[in-house]
Amino acid sequence: MKVLLWLSRILFGAVFLFSGFVKAIDPLGSAYKFQDYFLAFEMEWLFFSALPLAVLLSTLEFMIGAGVLLGIKMRISAWGGLLFMAFFTPLTLFIAITDPVPDCGCFGDAIIISNWETFYKNLLILAAAIVVFVRRKKVSPLWSKRGDTALLLIIAVGITALSVYCLRHLPIIDFRPWKVGNDISSLVIPSPEVADIYLVFEHRETGEVREYPANDYPWDDPVWTAQWTFREQRREIIEPYREAEIEAFYIENEFGDDLTEFYIGTPGYLFMVVAHDLYATNAKAFERKITPLARQAGEQGHPFIVLTGSSQQAIDDFRHQYQTPYPFYLSDEIELKTVIRSNPGLLLLKDGIVKAKWAHRDIPAPEQMDAWIQAR
Repeated sequence: MKVLLWLSRILFGAVFLFSGFVKAIDPLGSAYKFQDYFLAFEMEWLFFSALPLAVLLSTLEFMIGAGVLLGIKMRISAWGGLLFMAFFTPLTLFIAITDPVPDCGCFGDAIIISNWETFYKNLLILAAAIVVFVRRKKVSPLWSKRGDTALLLIIAVGITALSVYCLRHLPIIDFRPWKVGNDISSLVIPSPEVADIYLVFEHRETGEVREYPANDYPWDDPVWTAQWTFREQRREIIEPYREAEIEAFYIENEFGDDLTEFYIGTPGYLFMVVAHDLYATNAKAFERKITPLARQAGEQGHPFIVLTGSSQQAIDDFRHQYQTPYPFYLSDEIELKTVIRSNPGLLLLKDGIVKAKWAHRDIPAPEQMDAWIQAR
């Protein structure tokens, strides 16, 4: 029973710590997931609570996990873990059956699992929670009982502070495809098929069949063309056509022209501002930071664009009000929320590779950006 109790504590504590941590470093991601569920269940009136619930959930998970793993306040920790799993296990069963949202988001963007996998995982964690609850009085704290209240409070304050920091800036660990260092050009631009093409001809009199490479056959020989007739084409696929891994991302102008490859595939630096919702964006960041930076980028010959999921009318109104002398393009609002957790936020790409990302309050001044680029 001691071994079973330890295994249960380690399993339960590790899962809760990990789940709480990955949610804490990306509170906006968790809030968006809550909104997905509210939308699926026609509870849009709860949208305002998504962010507070996201922070609260990550804090509770991390505290319960730490409490069970370290033996802190076991009466509270064991009860909290059991009630937590007693609520979420049947809920995840309902979600697995109805499938309102493809990914539950229980591990944020760190680990994506299906709704059924989530339910099976919760069954295992529920079993561990029951063992911990039944044997809670046998757990000896790894920390002095005299300081366990203070330790639990420090953990609560620490994990909440981490959420607030990542909310005001950016997640300290980025699990999404748009993280710094990723080659975005290979993710958003489809790879064309690479193939050797052969043309098959048949002699008009003898019936002989010959095959030629498509770029090397005597098409300009009148005697040959008079004797041979084209029959078919054969392709040897070297590399098949590959769809873009990030299918929802695009850069589109007001006329519906797709400029994704033009911008993402262009060599050199690209300044890309993301403001998924212009009505909710921080307009002062445009006036104080983005517009001055855009002027410098233009003087240095670097393209500078803004992507938004807002309507064309919203774009026109915003540009007129804030006098933004740089192009705005349309993109998918949901995908833009994945690109960067800030409204607005700035990405700096070079040769299609993400070199840096900044939340709007961290965007460097023009002279700082110039020094940053020169240093690299």
